[in-house]
Amino acid sequence: MGVSGSGKTTVAKLFAKKSGVVFYEGDDFHPPENIARMRAGIPLTDADREKWLQTLRDIVVQALAKNEFAVLTCSALKAKYRDLLAAGDTRVRFVFLTGSRNLIEDRLKNRSGHFMPPGLLASQFATLEPPADALTFSCKKSPKEIVAELTHVLGIAVPD
Repeated sequence: MGVSGSGKTTVAKLFAKKSGVVFYEGDDFHPPENIARMRAGIPLTDADREKWLQTLRDIVVQALAKNEFAVLTCSALKAKYRDLLAAGDTRVRFVFLTGSRNLIEDRLKNRSGHFMPPGLLASQFATLEPPADALTFSCKKSPKEIVAELTHVLGIAVPD
């Protein structure tokens, strides 16, 4: 979890590859109208996010029911979004990627092929309610460093 450009997808893909878990890209589940709004530079409201978050919750619930270890990327900016996603199950853990606005803005300006424009970053930081109980990592670190620390903290053995 974290604002756009914090490295969620890069870290999650590497974590999934290293640990052999299932990977779900949260952005793939946005309804077309949400993508259109973001491309137009319009921040999403809670109402806009509702259907998307419910879809992601369904993915989490299904993975839990199958006892599937999975990683799902999602901004999960507010506590109520994280509560919904966790589905009341203590097995769900959040990993929060943090960074300065300047660092993340630079990343967004240099990123291509994504619907989230740099102009919406301010609204994401304004919406962000940093979690007190997440595993938190600075996105100044390389994805490889974050994944190494994360697998260590979670006690997951991974090949070098």
